[in-house]
Amino acid sequence: MKSHTSFVKVRYAETDQMGVVHHGNYPQYLEIARLAWLDELGISYKSMEVEGIMLPVYELNLKYIKPVTFDEKLRIETRLHEIPNVKIIFDYSIYNEREELVTTATSVLVFMDSKTRRPVRCPDYILEKLKD
Repeated sequence: MKSHTSFVKVRYAETDQMGVVHHGNYPQYLEIARLAWLDELGISYKSMEVEGIMLPVYELNLKYIKPVTFDEKLRIETRLHEIPNVKIIFDYSIYNEREELVTTATSVLVFMDSKTRRPVRCPDYILEKLKD
């Protein structure tokens, strides 16, 4: 499935009293990677919203394998799990500068009509881009 590589540099404010990245920052890293994945595919999240489609997070699972500290550069591999229907599933692998796997994650988002707040099928233009 389609994949994308993103990079994030850990800021000091993202670390906790123990000197490691606080677990609450990882969803932001995943969002950065997911938006970059969409951008590379030629899909603007903002345009989707203008067209009345929202993508709220339905489920998020993370496994913390190794701690990450201030100023480390992280490589985030984002992969589409399967062709989307009403939901879109992403798998993530996060590596540190030493190429050690530090975190794995999966997110499930639901395509939703912004007016009705009801689930809808993945827009055809996204499915077309996934065929390329």
